[in-house]
Amino acid sequence: MKTVMIILTAMLFSTALFAASDITVKGSDTMVILAQRWAEFYMEQNSDITIQVTGGGSGVGISALINGTTDICNASRPMKPSERDKLKQRYNSLGVEIKVAKDGLSVYLNDANPVAELSLDQVKQIYTGKITNWKQVGGNDAKIIVYGRENSSGTYVYFKDNVLGGADFTSTMQSMPGTAAVVNTVIKDKNAIGFGGAAYAVGIKYAKIKKTADSPAYEPTEENVKSGDYPISRFLYLYTRSKPTGDMKKYIDWILSAEGQAVVSKVGYFPVR
Repeated sequence: MKTVMIILTAMLFSTALFAASDITVKGSDTMVILAQRWAEFYMEQNSDITIQVTGGGSGVGISALINGTTDICNASRPMKPSERDKLKQRYNSLGVEIKVAKDGLSVYLNDANPVAELSLDQVKQIYTGKITNWKQVGGNDAKIIVYGRENSSGTYVYFKDNVLGGADFTSTMQSMPGTAAVVNTVIKDKNAIGFGGAAYAVGIKYAKIKKTADSPAYEPTEENVKSGDYPISRFLYLYTRSKPTGDMKKYIDWILSAEGQAVVSKVGYFPVR
């Protein structure tokens, strides 16, 4: 009888230990603060769910999705056809793409920098090394110190494809491991320039961006992103290997609900609903 009670106790303990449902989320550094807030809010209301969020970059998250080491991938860029092919080869699925927020991909300047606006072409020339001094764009006679992201970052890929037109970044660009690191370096250096998500621009200023030299310049506000006036806007995505079911579906449905989208606004990005 005593042996049976011990076994039953052990079984109850084991059941309690594994009762909580775990959801793993990995990927975009741009989205990590948003994903953490979503997880915190959701777990407060659903104590039986554990959501683990880590960053590392969109490329890292997509690789983890393909390798089966994360349930949800955060990505600040669309998956590439080659990545979808790998999913199909392994899981017979092209994956499921879910747009969960919008971002005005921002160009960061130090508050002391007199330059207030840049055209897309000027940004491209700075990041490809053709413009190297702030006086070339109406600023001080000082060398431009260029900061960016690592090539595993979805922001790096999006910026290269959509701002540089596929051209290579200047060899003088200093690559930072995350958007927060880019912001911190721009805060400390009045001659620095960086780029990243709109939600990270604290302690620095946005460069207003013009589509052409003669166009009006716009900041990455919700109104300007929604209207299309701000020229470097993008969606932020969740990817899953197959159609979400169970607790994962409930969580993603909540992210897309009014409550989940309110978190998007609180963090500093823009809702899709």
